[in-house]
Amino acid sequence: MTTPPRPALPGWLDLSGQVGVVTGGGTHLGLAMARAVGTLGMRVVLVGRRAEVVESAAAALRDEGLDAQACAADAADEATVETLVQELLARHGRLDLMLCNAGGGQGSDIAPAIRRDDLEATLRKNVSTTLVCAQAAARAMIPRGGGAIVTVGSIHGSLGSDPRLYAPEFRRSSQSYHAAKGAILNLTRALACEWAAHGITVNCISPGQIPKATIDAVTRERFRSQVPLGRLGVPEDLRGAIALFASPAGRWITGQNLVVDGGWSAW
Repeated sequence: MTTPPRPALPGWLDLSGQVGVVTGGGTHLGLAMARAVGTLGMRVVLVGRRAEVVESAAAALRDEGLDAQACAADAADEATVETLVQELLARHGRLDLMLCNAGGGQGSDIAPAIRRDDLEATLRKNVSTTLVCAQAAARAMIPRGGGAIVTVGSIHGSLGSDPRLYAPEFRRSSQSYHAAKGAILNLTRALACEWAAHGITVNCISPGQIPKATIDAVTRERFRSQVPLGRLGVPEDLRGAIALFASPAGRWITGQNLVVDGGWSAW
C-alpha cells in the first residue's frame, strides 16, 4: 500500500525520530493518543497485557503508515518495564515519551461497601503502574537531559460523581477509582518538581466522559446533558492534549493537569 506524503509539520510539533511508549495502548484512549503522536512522526510502542490486542492495534497503525510496535507486558511490573526501556535504548538510543495510560478499576462496590482488596488493586492498576513507568522512563531520560512523561487522570480525580446520572444497571466507578486518579494528579506535580532540573516535563491529562460503545442509552443521554459543549467525548478528543505535552510546543509546561471534558467541570 502506498502511503500519501504527509504535509510538513512545524518544528514545534514535529516528533520525527523520537521514540515513545504508550501503556494501555491497544484500545480506546491509549490507542487514540498513540495514533496522535505517531501521526506527528514518533516511533511508538504500544504496551498492554493482552498480546493479541496490542499486536492488532500496532498492525492497524502500521497500515496507516505509522511506525508502531507492540509489547505484551504488565506495566506495573518493575523488572518488565525496566527491560523494555533498556531494550528501546539499546535499539534506538533514546526514549522521548512515556505515556502512563494503563489503569482501570477493580470491583464495582460503592462506599460504604468497598472491599479493601479492591481498593488496593485499583491503586496498583493506576498509581503503582504510573510510578513504575515514570521512574523507568526518568532513569533513561536524565542522562540525555530531557523527555516528556504524561500521566492519565480523570475528572474523577478532582470531582465526585453524581449518582443520579447513572442508570441502575450501569457499573459506575467506585470511590477507589476516584482516590487512585486523585493520587495520580499530585504524584504528577511532585514528579514534575523533582525532575524539572533534568529537563523532564511531567503533566497529566484528565479526560471527561468518553464512554465506550457499550454504555446504555439512558446513562449516555444523562452524561451528554451535563456537557456544556453538548456532546460526549470521543477518544480523538485527546489528540491535542497529548500533542501539546509530547512535543516542543509544551516544553515550558510541567506539573499541570489538563482537563479535557467538554466543559463538564466548568459548571
